Amino acid sequence: MALQLGDIVPDFTQDTSEGTISFHEWAGDSWVVLFSHPADYTPVCTTELGTVASLKPEFDKRNVKVIALSVDNADSHRGWISDINETQNTTVNYPIIADPDRQVADAYGMIHPNSLNNLTVRSVFIIDPNKKLRLTFTYPASTGRNFDEILRVIDSLQLTDYHQVATPANWKDGDDCVVVPSIPTDAAREKFPKGVKEIKPYLRMTPQPNK
Repeated sequence: MALQLGDIVPDFTQDTSEGTISFHEWAGDSWVVLFSHPADYTPVCTTELGTVASLKPEFDKRNVKVIALSVDNADSHRGWISDINETQNTTVNYPIIADPDRQVADAYGMIHPNSLNNLTVRSVFIIDPNKKLRLTFTYPASTGRNFDEILRVIDSLQLTDYHQVATPANWKDGDDCVVVPSIPTDAAREKFPKGVKEIKPYLRMTPQPNK
């Protein structure tokens, strides 16, 4: 069965470009972004891996570990990393999982039977510190991912886990939030002292509580 949001993600022990890891142990108490690639030495993936390396300080300050995956082996990954560092003017500073036996790809549903080939599709999994799957994206092989959007989603998940708000369309960190429907308006005005704007009885906005 396909992984569903809220599921505990499968654990695995696998070789990576930085040595063997046990995934749940490696993740520890951090959030995790696991993202897969069709193969090593592919052009779009090269730009993506370089982008993630440059954004790693942003992931770090959100307590997020990043880890990539391709069905090629660890030696291939290490050779590819040299190319990524050279062409993207960066230093890859996170592991790439080697999955030649496709154990991880199969467990996470990264190989789609209707895709153009039997390689992993361009998937993203956001996993919380309880090892629960919180979000998935799947992109076609021809389209590079928007990692600013992935950071935005993490900001939303971390905010809404601790405050009784939701985030509206196109929300960015610092924007007004939606008061969740379970809180009556009078109670919301007490809970959110920065103010509650009632647009409709079911649509109430408040400044971001943790800003």
